[in-house]
Amino acid sequence: MTFTPTLKQLQYLTALHIHGHFGHAADACFVTQSTLSAGLRELENLLGLQLVERTHRVVRFSPLGEKVVAKAYDVLREVDALTALTKDAGKPLAGEVRLGVIPTIAPYLLPRVLPGLRAAWPELKLYLREAMSGAACEALARGTLDAVLLALPWDCGSVEAMPLFTDDFFLVFHPGDRIDPPPTVAPDAIDETQLLLLEDGHCLKDQALAVCGRPELRADPAQRGTSLGTLVQMVAGRLGQTLVPQMALDAGIIAGTGLLARPVTGGASRTIALVWRKGSPRAEEFRLLGAALTPALTPAGMPAVDSAVAETMVPPHQINQSGE
Repeated sequence: MTFTPTLKQLQYLTALHIHGHFGHAADACFVTQSTLSAGLRELENLLGLQLVERTHRVVRFSPLGEKVVAKAYDVLREVDALTALTKDAGKPLAGEVRLGVIPTIAPYLLPRVLPGLRAAWPELKLYLREAMSGAACEALARGTLDAVLLALPWDCGSVEAMPLFTDDFFLVFHPGDRIDPPPTVAPDAIDETQLLLLEDGHCLKDQALAVCGRPELRADPAQRGTSLGTLVQMVAGRLGQTLVPQMALDAGIIAGTGLLARPVTGGASRTIALVWRKGSPRAEEFRLLGAALTPALTPAGMPAVDSAVAETMVPPHQINQSGE
């Protein structure tokens, strides 16, 4: 008699792979650690091999374990797709959507988006996860996220993208650092030696360098911040200047700081987009979600992206994949 792994065992295995910790994986699966450990032991006994090396401090997957967990992701993703074919049939945005949002979008737009979504789609169960673009796209490929709200250009793999609106960049600086500042700033007028950037892993850092025409530039560690809020405080302390997207300005990120912001000329911007796996059976539902997001996300002065140019933006190539 042939025994096959259960979906629950595969869920335990992928959760351990994602979290790298038995306790955290158990929490993610809403079971006790002993239940998760027992389930993985049963899976290993069933397959007749060791998938995970257990120590007091580190969880390591064996080489064969890595291959098995990769297949487990595929199986669970297909199960989700199968479920999506019949679940809430005829009722758009009535089920669960696991949405990833990058850190340079989440705190500035989610407060504006969520009330409208709850009012328009009361049966939508939206589960949010804040993650950098690289991690979010990886989770999307694995099937642990259904869609991601991120900033293009960004290579997210085999996805469909629905551009929502253009988010312009502004140079933020202390008024004492620029005498009689002009109404706009040209990219070549930005002093890269004074430019404060986000840490490695943030796509906004790469996009800011691209705005300056210096994508290869490496910032001094002393000029890096962990968040846009940190960068603004560094500028207020007269440590330099930084580039901030319009959505953060509209959310009041420099309010009360006395700092000035000037738009950067030459089309300096990023495009906010909703992406999902290519070929997803829920594609129409995600397009409906994107359409519902667009009025809520588009502030005055942020033009929605023409759908006619959407295909030209899907795969983005200008920015190297090195982080958020």
